[in-house]
Amino acid sequence: MTPDTEERTHLQNVLAALRAALERIETRLDDYARDIQRQKDYLWEHRAEMDHVEKIGTRQSIEQALDAGEALLARRKRLHKLLAVPYFGRVDFQRAGEDKPMDVYVGVHGFEDEASRKTLIYDWRAPIAGLFYDYELGPARYVSPAGAVSGEITLKRQFRIRDGVMEFMLDSALPILDEVLQKTLSQATNARMKDIVATIQRDQNAIIRNEAADTLIIQGVAGSGKTSIALHRIAFLLYRFKDSLSSKDILIVSPNRVFADYIANVLPELGEERVAETQMEALADELLDYKYKFQTFFEQAALLVEGGDEGLAARLRFKSSLDLIKRLDEYAEHVEAKRFSPTDLWLGRRLVPAWYLAETWAKHRTQPAKVRLERLAAAVEQNIGIHYHHDLTPEERRTLKEALRGMYRSATLRETYKQFFDWLGCPDLFRPAKGGRLEYADVFPLIHLKSRLEGLPRHHRQVKHLVVDEMQDYTPVQYAVLARLFPCKKTILGDANQSVNPITGSTAETIRAALGQGECVRLNKSYRSTWEIAQFAQRIIPNPDFVALERHGEEPRIIACKNQRAQIDLICAEIAAFRASGYTALGIVCKTQKQAERLYKALDGEAQGLNLLDAHSDVFTAGVLVCCAHLAKGLEFDQVIVPQADAENYRSDIDRQLLYIACTRAMHRLLVSHVGGPTGYLAPRGRTWPPPGDESGHVRPSPYCPLPVGEGSSESRLRRLSCSGSSA
Repeated sequence: MTPDTEERTHLQNVLAALRAALERIETRLDDYARDIQRQKDYLWEHRAEMDHVEKIGTRQSIEQALDAGEALLARRKRLHKLLAVPYFGRVDFQRAGEDKPMDVYVGVHGFEDEASRKTLIYDWRAPIAGLFYDYELGPARYVSPAGAVSGEITLKRQFRIRDGVMEFMLDSALPILDEVLQKTLSQATNARMKDIVATIQRDQNAIIRNEAADTLIIQGVAGSGKTSIALHRIAFLLYRFKDSLSSKDILIVSPNRVFADYIANVLPELGEERVAETQMEALADELLDYKYKFQTFFEQAALLVEGGDEGLAARLRFKSSLDLIKRLDEYAEHVEAKRFSPTDLWLGRRLVPAWYLAETWAKHRTQPAKVRLERLAAAVEQNIGIHYHHDLTPEERRTLKEALRGMYRSATLRETYKQFFDWLGCPDLFRPAKGGRLEYADVFPLIHLKSRLEGLPRHHRQVKHLVVDEMQDYTPVQYAVLARLFPCKKTILGDANQSVNPITGSTAETIRAALGQGECVRLNKSYRSTWEIAQFAQRIIPNPDFVALERHGEEPRIIACKNQRAQIDLICAEIAAFRASGYTALGIVCKTQKQAERLYKALDGEAQGLNLLDAHSDVFTAGVLVCCAHLAKGLEFDQVIVPQADAENYRSDIDRQLLYIACTRAMHRLLVSHVGGPTGYLAPRGRTWPPPGDESGHVRPSPYCPLPVGEGSSESRLRRLSCSGSSA
């Protein structure tokens, strides 16, 4: 029997076992349904004659049957998924000292045949399944609950199975790469991030299975799979520590609601329940008891990109420094020493010494001032009763409370925070935003000060694992607040080159310093984009450690347009070509939200079915999407258009990072258009940009695109572009 025939026969046997298991589950579900209905009928018919104990027992029996039924429904769902794709890999592992290797088939879920008592499919998270990801043919080992197991891999195969049909089989002595990975990455994207269990690479697997790190900080280049790896890591930890960790114990801090929606399907695909998710603004609102209005991060980034506030950069630079945390802590000590000035207190002939008031006040430091004063008054009254054998009269209680309030210097949290900058000698560093709101850069320093003076709510302490995505967009003081609020294990991930605001951006090193701990790992290999697009992005922000997967495709195009009308026509032509292709997601990524909104309006009458992402969007949809670079972070598209990439629009360091973010969203196709000279960030090394004008004063077309766009219909231009469009 050939290997192909053997594997196809094995597949049919596994499918038959899965179908048999599903039939047994259906029978048991029917039995549970009849039993539950029978007990409900009995409870209803005999409710008058049943005593309280019998009623409770019957209800508990019904609840237990319901729980068992829910567990069977979850198992049925997993088996249905396995019927479509039972497994994707196989390793034959011969343990040391044994004569015959065992065949280990690896899938998204594990499956044991009840009849043979044999494990037909191993869950990808099982210890033995790590052999598939970490080793080629030859010596190998894995760590089981009983200890390390050594041996040799004698066979390694990869499969592509869809709807129970084997499309191909590949014997491989190499890491999971080339054919299977190339085929997977070449597919069109959809409206959700997908699981990557069939193509996890060795370095990714090491991160996913890292159990020891209390805080794991992942710095990964664009397209390295950071977010997907973090979600698979959560799925692994839920499997590994199922007795002590559940989905309810995990919280994800994501950059926006659209991104949260985009990644929401990954854990359910892996058989786990969805976990709670929040954004920094929502967290800040809750921690400040919804008492303060403040600017959003999105608004702050937009102001910085659009310019117009000369002092903003200076304010952000200080409020994004590690030094801010130190100065806030020093100021908190200063405030604490000055805000309560106890003196000896006489209640009739009974003395309450100042030192006792100071000590008792300090014991309740983590409470708000009002609560501290109440507890101080209660402690004084209790001690007078103990030491003087006297119960305070109502008049003495009033006198006590008035005296204590007189020792306290009252100030709101906002006033106290504003005075921090006076204390520093830099009052100009505090400036309210439009409408009297707090600037976003002030929100978490304010919360940090609150945590030092009043403490933070304790109900967040139930979180056992915190995931923070887009780590580069959060400042050290934000991490200091997260560390106080969530004293648990953490997975933090991002890319310093994808900060929408380099002034406030954090690196892995600054995050580790702010948290006081952290194991840093780097992912330098990119899988999202074709080799050509990845190399193009490297011209914008070079990274000597960057490695691009050699999946080849079309060269990115830089197209010079005669005017703005021509640029709109070009985009319309590209949209028409996209809709005629097999791709499902096209992103038109602008520098700012205002530019995205203007372009969306300009295209509204030209192209139908467009979607605009803004700060209020909460769903990611496939199709044609217009958005700004800020909201595009973390997303990926089959094709990306970056309009207005001229020297005037992209000229600062912030602009460079936004251009990099925009271009690295593309998986298969990238088009960059401009009117006039292109931005210098698109220039290959050694070439001067923009190109000089000719004698007539017109800008010469980009050498990457000898075809100026500006005449004829969109349809004729589409034909010409598809035949003559230049490549970068």
